Amino acid sequence: MAVALITGSAGLIGSEAVDSFVARGYDVAGIDNDMRRRFFGDEASTAWQRDELERRHGRQYRHHDVDIRDAAAINAVVAQYGTAIAAVIHTAAQPSHDWAAREPFTDFGVNAIGTLNLLEACREHCPDAVFVFTSTNKVYGDTPNRLPLVEQETRWEIDPSHPFADGIDESMSIDQSTHSLFGASKVAADVLVQEYGRYFGMRTGVFRGGCLTGPHHSGTMLHGFLAYLMKCTVTGTPYRVFGYKGKQVRDNIHSADLVSALHAFVDAPRAGEVYNIGGSRFSHCSMLEAITLCEEIAGRELSWSYEEKNRIGDHIWYVSDIGKFRRHYPTWVQQHDVRSLLRDIHDRNVDRWTALQP
Repeated sequence: MAVALITGSAGLIGSEAVDSFVARGYDVAGIDNDMRRRFFGDEASTAWQRDELERRHGRQYRHHDVDIRDAAAINAVVAQYGTAIAAVIHTAAQPSHDWAAREPFTDFGVNAIGTLNLLEACREHCPDAVFVFTSTNKVYGDTPNRLPLVEQETRWEIDPSHPFADGIDESMSIDQSTHSLFGASKVAADVLVQEYGRYFGMRTGVFRGGCLTGPHHSGTMLHGFLAYLMKCTVTGTPYRVFGYKGKQVRDNIHSADLVSALHAFVDAPRAGEVYNIGGSRFSHCSMLEAITLCEEIAGRELSWSYEEKNRIGDHIWYVSDIGKFRRHYPTWVQQHDVRSLLRDIHDRNVDRWTALQP
């Protein structure tokens, strides 16, 4: 039986990928040591999701409580399955701007060194496996903030005559910009994955995501924009908006839509390819617009405050141009717009969130 090795397997994209690959007949080896709890506290722990995966999938899912910074441990896991590994879905990461600045060595160790450990283990034990890496739009640093933006009532918007009016494509430079330390560590991993494809001929793909979200997200203040926003709306937890008058725009892609894109690549892989992937113009919103939608869906008002200072390296406006991926994989279809994915987050988590309240 073919094996899918999935890192960050109890996280948002990882757990969605576990469900999807099991449904397609794979055995899944999951790697996740719940570092999200260390990064963001107990509320962000993915232990609940691990328990759910083991309950749902039984013997088809085998969990490995391993730190991806541990090269020997990663090598041992990959060697255990060897050439049975048909696909590697690498989603494990330290995902926060703010947290990265607290512990730069930990951030770089998880994001960059951990990726290198996986690539080397795969090159030795399963070089023919398809290797997919979930990168980030933060590899472009704050370059998107130089775009000609116009302030509107509820959002910032790009000049409609600009070449990026339909979204930012892969031609945007990653140089000469402020990335945040998180962005820098993801750049290192991103380029490594490309290089193992181009230099060693491995079948590697880099997916530079916009805002990735969905009902599997253990959202918290420092990471998980829409999931945490909805959680705060449902539970009455105060929420803080940082900078740009709350009019900053993000495109948001449902984890199920992203995983279906990863499957398309696994089924017809390329070597060292890079794709911007996100909600695109199909699924995007500003912070103020997201708050309104959450309040409508939850049926209650959000208690929120505003801080003028934005996060370092944060984007004012970011919408992905996913045209390149669509050209390469024309049968892929995006299913969830912002309202749809927010309703999914709400409906599948409201009981759990309510039960956690004191």
